[in-house]
Amino acid sequence: MTVRVRRIYDAVEDTDGKRVLVDRLWPRGVSKQHAQLDEWCKEVAPSNELREWYGHDPARYDEFARRYREELQQPERAEALARLKKLTNGTLTLLTATKQAGISQAAVLAEVLE
Repeated sequence: MTVRVRRIYDAVEDTDGKRVLVDRLWPRGVSKQHAQLDEWCKEVAPSNELREWYGHDPARYDEFARRYREELQQPERAEALARLKKLTNGTLTLLTATKQAGISQAAVLAEVLE
């Protein structure tokens, strides 16, 4: 499986494969038609407490990633993660609304899935 991380605001590409939104909240200004999702897996998103603590501060990314990996072991998130692993044998594109996708929960998920 190839896992990609992209912003939901980016144009859909033929190479996206299965497109899955991994944010807890629906992104502002994006219609469901424009998103062209195969799934919205909000159960795999970090807790509100962790998300708010992190605030996409690059200096906190390593600690965020560590804490988020711990959260992914909780039953509901572990089940959602297992569902993501089963989605495709091809390309899986994890989508997020964050401006810095490379330091988002989607980036952590991509590392975990690969």
